[in-house]
Amino acid sequence: MRSARAVLITLLLIAAPRVHAETYQLDPVHSHISFKIQHLVGWVVGDFTKYEGTIKLDENQPEKSKVEVTIQTDSLDTRNDMRDKHLKSPDFFDVAKYPNMTFKSTAVTLKGKKRFYAQGDFTLHGITKSVILKSLFNGKLDKDPWGNRRTAFSATTTLNRKDFGITWNKQLDTGGWMVGDKVYITIDVEAAAQ
Repeated sequence: MRSARAVLITLLLIAAPRVHAETYQLDPVHSHISFKIQHLVGWVVGDFTKYEGTIKLDENQPEKSKVEVTIQTDSLDTRNDMRDKHLKSPDFFDVAKYPNMTFKSTAVTLKGKKRFYAQGDFTLHGITKSVILKSLFNGKLDKDPWGNRRTAFSATTTLNRKDFGITWNKQLDTGGWMVGDKVYITIDVEAAAQ
């Protein structure tokens, strides 16, 4: 009886579907990539509205998951046309010369049940640096109203714009600077299985 049970369990394990890495496409309609930077004593907040990317999610071995995102720099929007024009100029993003910025993960490190760090190569303004996205797994849906599998993540990181050759600034008469160096990035993405 024990051997029959062992054979049955073995057969069930062999026949059971295996969870493997699954590729998800970012859904720009339900995602948001924003930044903020200090201006004088306040903050300027902006968004990037055009981007694409994939998440290769390995539920069995999350550390083998991968993320790749391309953001169109010309899609920058701070809700002020004059400021956006300046930010898109060679003083800042130089969108004519550098139309995209990219992130490609190189390592995923678990930091808790739903928290992880996605480390990767971030390329901006022609310069590539390693950055860490402090990330949160928001959940997974096996079937949305259209029959698709979905997943969602949030992430934050802080960059120094000067590390990427974006150095324009103006000194104030009071001794301070017009624009801060630190850029705070917030990402909320929803993605559908391909």
